[in-house]
Amino acid sequence: MIVTKIEAVAKNKYKVYLDERFAFVLYKGELSRYRVTVNEELSVEMYEKIRREVILKRGKLRALHLLNVMGRTEEQLRQKLRLGSYPEDIIDMVMDYVKSFGYINDQEYARNFIESRKDKKSRREIYASLCQKGVKSEDIDAAFQECYEEHDAREAICTLLRKKGYDPENADRAETQKILGFLVRKGFRYEDIRQVTEVKSLFPL
Repeated sequence: MIVTKIEAVAKNKYKVYLDERFAFVLYKGELSRYRVTVNEELSVEMYEKIRREVILKRGKLRALHLLNVMGRTEEQLRQKLRLGSYPEDIIDMVMDYVKSFGYINDQEYARNFIESRKDKKSRREIYASLCQKGVKSEDIDAAFQECYEEHDAREAICTLLRKKGYDPENADRAETQKILGFLVRKGFRYEDIRQVTEVKSLFPL
């Protein structure tokens, strides 16, 4: 491969072209360290070494920084890395890396997004917003099902408690344990019951 062009994009930062095609971005010191010079040959071994030791490593660090600043969907993170001129296959490897640690999870992102907005926005508005952020429809649907099922379950618990005349603030321990047993037998989840009754200490962990 021949280095056909080195194009400055910022102070001490350059785009490198190999055989007339964009390859990667390097800093001035990296050009010297890896002996990348216009009209000179770059061996396949050196090319792979740069991608592995510099571009991929930098991409991982950049992704972690972006995720530390704020939660992002996979597509949002991909777009940010593209703006940094990372090659698409490098971006794929970075995605695999962050996913392996659970740093990117679009369904979890969608669930948190829905939870923070479901009392203020319609389902249609929330759905459209998540689509714009690049979340896949199946992840949105799964998150909607989970979030609104939880909400419906808690509403159902409240309805049953009202019918039973149960007041968690004034009930004694025996009455509380009785109502908790009733709700568990009804098939309600521990977390939903706790959220409604606020008696976490009475549940076995």
